[in-house]
Amino acid sequence: MARRALIQRLRQHHGIEHATVTVLARRAPGVPLVARSDGDGFVVYGEVDTAVLRAAAEEALSRLQAGAAELAIHPNCGTNLVTAGALSGIAALLGAGGRKRSLWDRVPGAILGATLALTMAIPLGRWMQLNVTTSSDVRQLRIAAVTRLENGPVPRHRVLVIGQAASSNR
Repeated sequence: MARRALIQRLRQHHGIEHATVTVLARRAPGVPLVARSDGDGFVVYGEVDTAVLRAAAEEALSRLQAGAAELAIHPNCGTNLVTAGALSGIAALLGAGGRKRSLWDRVPGAILGATLALTMAIPLGRWMQLNVTTSSDVRQLRIAAVTRLENGPVPRHRVLVIGQAASSNR
């Protein structure tokens, strides 16, 4: 049961991370940001003021708790990239099948297969986020701290999330 609770906590933190990045992008357009979730919360990489990040994380969590579940899904999520890469790679391999054909005869099938897979990857990546990698059910959580981490070449902040993990799938 502890493993299941950890997975649910990771999904919740991932949802709050996406919502926070969305709010930050509106407050500071053009500032490049990357974030990564973990069992304690998430880390935001990029040049952002600590107070601005704290306010964005609080707003993001509050909006998720108020039912804005769409904030937990982000178009630039790594889940989308992994889904697209896996689908297009498999499709390219299948499309290039047939050892009796020359390489040049196999390339069009590989390109077609990868292209079709990439068109399917967009809705499938969103589905994966909704059902596997994020959760908008963050009712029992709160932002405990936002601290700037001084070591490392890229400015970054740790957002600590605390509270009881929900047992729901969303």
